[in-house]
Amino acid sequence: MGNPTLMNRASSGRIGILGGTFNPVHMGHLRMAEEALEALALDFCLFIPAWVPPHKSDVKMAPFEHRWRMLEQATAKHPRFHLSDLERRLEGTSYTVRTLRALEEELPPGTALFLLVGMDAFFDMPTWWRYREIFQRASVAVLERPGVEEHNPLEFLRRYVSADYDEDPGAVSGDPSSLRMCYRASAGFPVVFLRTTRMDITSSRIRALTASGKSIRFLVPDSVMDYINEKSLYR
Repeated sequence: MGNPTLMNRASSGRIGILGGTFNPVHMGHLRMAEEALEALALDFCLFIPAWVPPHKSDVKMAPFEHRWRMLEQATAKHPRFHLSDLERRLEGTSYTVRTLRALEEELPPGTALFLLVGMDAFFDMPTWWRYREIFQRASVAVLERPGVEEHNPLEFLRRYVSADYDEDPGAVSGDPSSLRMCYRASAGFPVVFLRTTRMDITSSRIRALTASGKSIRFLVPDSVMDYINEKSLYR
């Protein structure tokens, strides 16, 4: 598993990191990664499925192998979408901080990491394990999500991460039309909010539709839909 030539192509590049359970991967995930590639001028986006997600213990989780195969199906034809089985290799609970630490060891020096998170996940980050360290290891790119109550990002960052955050429009290079807000503290990496397409698609909804025998066409790639049906997942 994984891409053995990935690190050669990553030298001193800009990499988007999209983690999650991908239970299953859907069009919202793919569109998020696509828009982040353009908005932040990324070289590629690295999808990292969780091995043991810390916040999803009550969710019916497809085995890692199935979630990995669905990701393979969904990203196979995109030249700048790559997969990593890093969290499977790390074993144990899949904490974002552990993943970023391991990536720093695997990637060449100077590689810029951009952790891609939905707005709902961003405002939930104080519940993550050692979450403040995340902001010391990667830029955080926040993508819009429908139906999410939006707090004041600057107040949030000053309260939960560091009191010296301030607006810094030039903190991140990329497409100006897509960069909604940028913040930076005296130490650590920037936090940027992106203007993105708000797609109201969730994995939980896809699982519920599948369980009730309803169509999930156009919510996931056709290849993923075929895989779910073939393996009788989420029934």
